[in-house]
Amino acid sequence: MPTILGQNQYGKAENRVVKITRDGATHHIKDLNVSVSLSGDMEEVHYSGSNANVLPTDTTKNTVYAFAKEHGIESAEQFGIHLARHFVTSQEPIKTARIRIEEYTWERIEAADANSRFIGADEVKHSFVRKGQETRLTQITYDGSSWEVISGLKDLVVMNSTNSEFWGYVKDKYTTLKEAYDRILATQVSGRWRFNWTDDDQRMPHWEKSYEQTRKHMLQAFAETYSLSLQQTLYQMGSRIIDNRGEIDEVRFSLPNKHHFLVDLEPFGLKNDNEVYFAADRPYGLIEATILRDGCEPRIPVDLTNL
Repeated sequence: MPTILGQNQYGKAENRVVKITRDGATHHIKDLNVSVSLSGDMEEVHYSGSNANVLPTDTTKNTVYAFAKEHGIESAEQFGIHLARHFVTSQEPIKTARIRIEEYTWERIEAADANSRFIGADEVKHSFVRKGQETRLTQITYDGSSWEVISGLKDLVVMNSTNSEFWGYVKDKYTTLKEAYDRILATQVSGRWRFNWTDDDQRMPHWEKSYEQTRKHMLQAFAETYSLSLQQTLYQMGSRIIDNRGEIDEVRFSLPNKHHFLVDLEPFGLKNDNEVYFAADRPYGLIEATILRDGCEPRIPVDLTNL
């Protein structure tokens, strides 16, 4: 039987770009990993090998670096919007551009007073240490008329040392897990949230403030929820975001349950009163769900957050 070409795309993945903004002696860093994916009228390059409609992936790489200079990097989202708009509007065969960005955050190193005799403690505004808490993410998709912005984070590890229980679950002949009425709840958050900004005529969100506030509400919900299940905590995290951030319509989380098991100390004549735990890295429970603003349809791919 004859074959036909299905969905296809191409681009340059993982372009590492670091932008230093020098505000006098004070420097600011934006550290991004940018992946560009383009699709459109690309049948002939697959069928006959004709590159007439192909913008080289090396050009897309060069564009990333040039745009870092020409436009700066106000935020990962804004940078991705600049890139997506450029590729769709400057190349007629390209109908859709998808930009995925990871952002790595740096914070300033405070100098010790002892160093002031060399450069002055208040003058060290150019030294940074990489933050290790999470990686910020965004995905920008543009088809020439509408936008889709999905942002989020991964590898944010959080823990509640109490205020978590797990009991009343289904039991069969293979069940050995004991019910817990005071347990550690820990997870490594992978989350995405979709903005309802889709059109240039709409007011664009303040991307940096939105990320900071979304992260804050997510963490507050984790800390303040007395949890009877990780599913309950997940739902509260998503609901808190949607209730407080009007620019977001959809949140999806993938939460691995970082199990902590009480160690049996009785063989040593010791009582373990919820003090000593074994932290298991695998296997782990994996809890995933989407939380939506009422009346909205889910659009975040279910496998986007899958670990």
